[in-house]
Amino acid sequence: MATDRYGNTLYACTPEGAAHLDRAVEALLFFRPEVAPAVEDALAASPGSPDAQAFAAYLGVLGTEHTGAAEARTRFERFLADCDTSALPARERLHLAAAGACLAGNLHGAGDLLEELSLAYPRDVLALFAGHQLDFLTGDAVRLRDRIGGALSAWGRADEHRGPLLGMYAFGLEESGHYRRAEETGLAAVERHPRDVWAVHAVTHVYEMQGRVAEGVAFLDGRADDWARGNYLTVHNWWHYALYALEAGAEETALRVYDAAVHHEESAGLAMELLDAAALLWRLRLAGREEPERWARLADAWAARADPPFYAFNDAHAVMAYVGAGRIAEAEALVADRRRWLAEGEGEGDRRTLSNHAMTAEVGLPVCEALVAQGRGDHAAVVELLWPLRRRIQVFGGSHAQRDAVQRTLLESALAAGEHDRARLLLSERDGLRPDSPYNWLGRARLADAIGDAALAAVARGRAEGAAKGLRPTAPGLGSVPNSPR
Repeated sequence: MATDRYGNTLYACTPEGAAHLDRAVEALLFFRPEVAPAVEDALAASPGSPDAQAFAAYLGVLGTEHTGAAEARTRFERFLADCDTSALPARERLHLAAAGACLAGNLHGAGDLLEELSLAYPRDVLALFAGHQLDFLTGDAVRLRDRIGGALSAWGRADEHRGPLLGMYAFGLEESGHYRRAEETGLAAVERHPRDVWAVHAVTHVYEMQGRVAEGVAFLDGRADDWARGNYLTVHNWWHYALYALEAGAEETALRVYDAAVHHEESAGLAMELLDAAALLWRLRLAGREEPERWARLADAWAARADPPFYAFNDAHAVMAYVGAGRIAEAEALVADRRRWLAEGEGEGDRRTLSNHAMTAEVGLPVCEALVAQGRGDHAAVVELLWPLRRRIQVFGGSHAQRDAVQRTLLESALAAGEHDRARLLLSERDGLRPDSPYNWLGRARLADAIGDAALAAVARGRAEGAAKGLRPTAPGLGSVPNSPR
């Protein structure tokens, strides 16, 4: 019987199919586009392979594209109809159960099953990767860290793919607040594999969370040839570059990155790319900069998707786009649709197993409502909606850096609504993590203005200018980016 490169036995898989699966896993670890055709090759060579079938199912879900999930579900159900799962080995049974849970919308249950699989088979890289991504989609920072940390002892230092595991571990460490350890681990992963874009991403997050803009820019500039094109994280890592630019006050650089790499006429319209675009323009909007033409094009892209309730985190960014474009009615229509969907689920037992049901009810819907209120200028309503959520907003997924768009919305509305005590508390919280952040110092200056303390406002503005001095990212790597980031 065939085995994969990590020593796992592959049930009902030919040597040719095993070779394609190894190729697919390699591409998956480094976020290379050839992962999908490699999986198709594995399915063609070994259509009865549970590993190949589960792999295809995971790909259908992890991109948060409802059409991809529907297509994957159809194929997976056809496979199960002719498969006696009780006759399969334990590892394959768990993979099929986890894949089925993913396709049914039970992301949390799938994560549990994959954790059980990794307990017995810590060298099953597909299980580790899929579980890690599910932890990210559900905002589970502790498991994002410990799922990988718990498996690392089964991987020797000489193992070729220990590096990508370190990259995953670094991201979990960062999301859990272990910044020094995350930086060390992420840099070690990049040292082993310079094109490990998830490790690059993890280190970039560390610098973002600590407000170390100059180091973050230097890190990305120095490795642009490794991350800036040809992978599934191209757009997202450029988005991080643009965040650094915004923090440094270089709005024109951020917009240049937006136009060249984040959203443009050749963008594929994928949810994960559109949400980066919305999150970037939303930060500019909060800073008082309107970009009507860019917003209009982005809102059109979201409208063309006509997404059903599928992933609450995406919904929030679609609402940002509609509000930013001044299309409040479309934002309200999306909110009403999700509210109706939740109400229709009352009493339906299987609806309650959908991860997106809880994510929408607990966080997604009130966040969307707050974004609409912000668009109307009803800042008191924004504060009322977001204040109770600010310490559990991770429930609807994403990273700390991504969710900061919502946290900034709360802060900006607290300032606009004259909620001085809340604004002071929020700024104090932010200062503890990013003491040199120009954005935070400007916020303190605005608060000082509001309470009539001109001296404190002047000092805060001076600190903001000093922190931003010399931080002018120029995005030299943009010159090598083709029209399509991928």
